[in-house]
Amino acid sequence: MLDLSKKTVVMLKRGVLAVTLATCCTSVLAAASRDSLIVGVEATYPPMSYRDPATNKSVGFNIDLFEALGNAMKVRVKLEEMSFEQLTSSLSTGRIDVIGTAITDLAKRRTDMTFVDYLQTGAQMFTSIKNTGAGSTPESFCGKAIGTPRTTNYYPEVMAWNDSNCVKAGKAAATIQGTAGASASRLDLQQDRLAAVVLGPEYVKYLMSQEPNTYVLIGQPLSTHHFGFAVAKHNSEVRDELTKGLQILINDGTYQAILKKWNLESQAISQVMVDGGQ
Repeated sequence: MLDLSKKTVVMLKRGVLAVTLATCCTSVLAAASRDSLIVGVEATYPPMSYRDPATNKSVGFNIDLFEALGNAMKVRVKLEEMSFEQLTSSLSTGRIDVIGTAITDLAKRRTDMTFVDYLQTGAQMFTSIKNTGAGSTPESFCGKAIGTPRTTNYYPEVMAWNDSNCVKAGKAAATIQGTAGASASRLDLQQDRLAAVVLGPEYVKYLMSQEPNTYVLIGQPLSTHHFGFAVAKHNSEVRDELTKGLQILINDGTYQAILKKWNLESQAISQVMVDGGQ
């Protein structure tokens, strides 16, 4: 049996207490020392984040929302522009604290990321106004060419929709074409290489505001999801700070004002969700 003197026991207890206090204080100091939030954005997706052609500055709903979040969280927001492909690797290596671009909260992405959901979205089919004779429902476009960006979750969703609503319904299968992105999809539609396109409703509404009397929505969204600010799975501190900050903006009306500025009121959330996407 190990026989410890009272003096030894006291010394051991003091050592444990010292380690505990040191760990606690280090954690508190780390939280207190956070004076900035590094946000990775892809500035190619209006109205969420994009370059204003007139000023070449980054603008958009997400840009305004993070400016307001910085005020609510009392931190300085630093935007780091990069490609969509670079965002996840930059998050995992700690180069950025959060992905602040329009990224969908999906279960398959939660292996190494956690999401603070801030906006409703989905897969919206639309066409050019000259194609309205083809029909007003998504099923009207069975047998036709439908495009959607190949790197987004829209692509597998449109493939699944085609199988369920065209092929299994005994209709001609649509030809689903994976495009290089939203701009490429729009160009293919304009040049009649596609009969319809599937993109996020926020982007479709932006296009319709920029080019009136050019596009028309086809039915309701094929799916519904949420955009979320993506944080590294282990970084619960930043996730919780973002959650509290966003709820402050919802409660004081700032969130709704930014939504109105960018014509996104119909996609609002009323309460912040963490990992609430499907």
